[in-house]
Amino acid sequence: MTLDEILTSLFGEAHAVALDGDSLSGRATLPDGGVVHVLGFAHRAELGVDQAIELAGHVLDIARADDGAPILFLIDSSSQRMSRRDELMGLNEYLAHLAKALLFAQQTGHRTVGLLYGGSAAGAFIATALACDVLVALPEAHPEVMDLPSMARVTKLPLEVLQQKAQTTPVFAPGLENLVLAGAIAEVWDPARPLLDQFVAVLAQPITDDPRGALGKARGGRTRALDIAETVVALATAHG
Repeated sequence: MTLDEILTSLFGEAHAVALDGDSLSGRATLPDGGVVHVLGFAHRAELGVDQAIELAGHVLDIARADDGAPILFLIDSSSQRMSRRDELMGLNEYLAHLAKALLFAQQTGHRTVGLLYGGSAAGAFIATALACDVLVALPEAHPEVMDLPSMARVTKLPLEVLQQKAQTTPVFAPGLENLVLAGAIAEVWDPARPLLDQFVAVLAQPITDDPRGALGKARGGRTRALDIAETVVALATAHG
């Protein structure tokens, strides 16, 4: 689906979402009159310091608003912008600031729903898609935390070993199906149905602690993560 098709399926004409370069921002209205803040980026954009601080500013402005309206974060990116300028300016801190802004918005009563409709990878994926309290995707989405050649360079493991592991262990493998199995993506929306209905259904779900560990365990993609996390929390609170 194109960005225009997505917005139409979500809100019809009841939105004022503008695309400025690769950045999205605006508001939409639900059938019950409720407001939705819409942010994000398009065109496989690289997320650099300028884009990250601009998006974080929008998120913090929304967090300061006392409307409790949800944030829909539309995502189609390549990766973070790994230019010399961005790295020297502290790109990792800008990405962390954006992720913390989204967490702050959640804490002030704004649901944050990420909709992955294109690509995303690495730090850009972590600071946006995974920083939302719920992440959904369309079938054509193609996320990856790290591609296998890059993972081979970082881990010093042969690419062939990682390719073999990726066939049976979703956490080693890029792609939509593997991130669904790992619990990172809560659900894949059906583009043949109105996206508005699926979005409203997500908003109606109760707010709980991060469900990714439980989803990964239930789906068989991360069988130990939840148990380990619960053990760590139990040990920390027992000695608190």
